[in-house]
Amino acid sequence: MLNKTNSAWAIAASLSAVLAGAWIFEYAGYAPCELCLMQRWAYYVGIPFAAFMGLANPRWIKPGLIALGLILTANAVFGVFHAGVEWKWWEGPSTCSGGAALSEGLPNLLKPGVMCNEAAIRIAGLSLAGWNAIICGALAILAFRATRKT
Repeated sequence: MLNKTNSAWAIAASLSAVLAGAWIFEYAGYAPCELCLMQRWAYYVGIPFAAFMGLANPRWIKPGLIALGLILTANAVFGVFHAGVEWKWWEGPSTCSGGAALSEGLPNLLKPGVMCNEAAIRIAGLSLAGWNAIICGALAILAFRATRKT
């Protein structure tokens, strides 16, 4: 079992690997949509925060892991929302799902036209948004369970 410090480092390493994987997919030609880019915010915050928790005073690790668990839980929920948009279970934002009308203004031609309601790639039946939800959910569980360790 991992202690609090090792759990923080495991979360930092896992988040780093997932973000690197997203960048590799992007480099391979799978352009991210607006919601994909928004899901990365938790990684940009979570990686340095988890690494800091790995170095922090032991009395700050527990509240830090709780905060990290909440960030990851929120991102897992956001990943479920995005995956639902891709599966057409519900509507996504009109700005990235093809629902925007010209009455809202002309489209920004400088931005890539990647639709949020179309999965760029599916791996084992899940889009990257679905995998994000699973990974962030699992890491949130790790963070919360680590707070119960002595």
